[in-house]
Amino acid sequence: MIIIKGREISTNHNPYIIAELSANHSGSIDIALETIKSAKECGADAIKLQTYNANSMTLNSEKDDFLIKEGLWKGKRLYDLYNEASTPYEWHKELFGYANKIGITIFSSPFDELAVDLLDKLGAPAFKIASFEIIDLPLIKYVASKGKPVLISTGMASENEIDEAVEIAKKYGSGEILLFHCISNYPTITEESNLKMINTLRDKYKCEIGLSDHTLNNTAALAAVSLGACAIEKHFILNKKIGGPDSSFSILPNELNSLKLKTNECWRALGTGNFIRPISEKKNKIFRRSLYFVKNMNKGDLITKDHVRRIRPGYGISPKFYEQILNKKINKSVKVGDRVEWNLIDK
Repeated sequence: MIIIKGREISTNHNPYIIAELSANHSGSIDIALETIKSAKECGADAIKLQTYNANSMTLNSEKDDFLIKEGLWKGKRLYDLYNEASTPYEWHKELFGYANKIGITIFSSPFDELAVDLLDKLGAPAFKIASFEIIDLPLIKYVASKGKPVLISTGMASENEIDEAVEIAKKYGSGEILLFHCISNYPTITEESNLKMINTLRDKYKCEIGLSDHTLNNTAALAAVSLGACAIEKHFILNKKIGGPDSSFSILPNELNSLKLKTNECWRALGTGNFIRPISEKKNKIFRRSLYFVKNMNKGDLITKDHVRRIRPGYGISPKFYEQILNKKINKSVKVGDRVEWNLIDK
């Protein structure tokens, strides 16, 4: 388990819901603030930013290498994409202050050491390593050195790359690691979610597992909770009309609210996995079978198959003792419809 601002994140607690702001502010701090407020109202446990600028991500180059050639952002230059999508550093203090004021946890994905230092100075209670950064081991080392929980998305990563990231995070950090299974396709097709990886990751890395979900509905998230995911991250937007690089695969307020309610319901349905029956079942004992006398009998008579039947309700002794009581004497008279009970039978 890990703890962020006093909140346990584990399978022993209802799922931790992270609303990803990302680029869904459309360059307006007012929209960013309103998004944080809405996430809180919809029940999210945390709002997550991405902390970078275009210069920290790439070069302002016209060369072919720096042009996106396929996918959601086809035709854009990397520099232009990140310039559009970034959350300005000068906003961070106000965003952190507002989130703390209204009582929603706020942290971010840093993309270089300067971003880590900014977030640490603002009191970020955890750091998230984005899928594309899982191979940046120097960044993970620096993040881990801050001694706070490290959340790592595994999108696109090979087994060896996850091994290396986890090893570095453990070696240089607090040991509090939450891995997120993730498919880095925007949006993700539900059928490609490969949610059984949740069990694979948990078994191999012996830590809690979440889901960073880029599908267009909540089906994968609910299935992930049933498989033991303890945290769900979704991109969140106030209104699709805002537009922006991430708008097409972001969920709306009503969907975030539903995500919170349904994942909680799903988690509660999992129960404890023990053999203790719920008290609510007790009233249905009448619908089980048990042994009843179906003929009048006098004290000293021998019980035969003609005298008892295995019928409903379930107040008599269990049907499994049927053969055990045959040919036994009864020690008092009984009537049709009396329960077969041990105190009526001679030992």
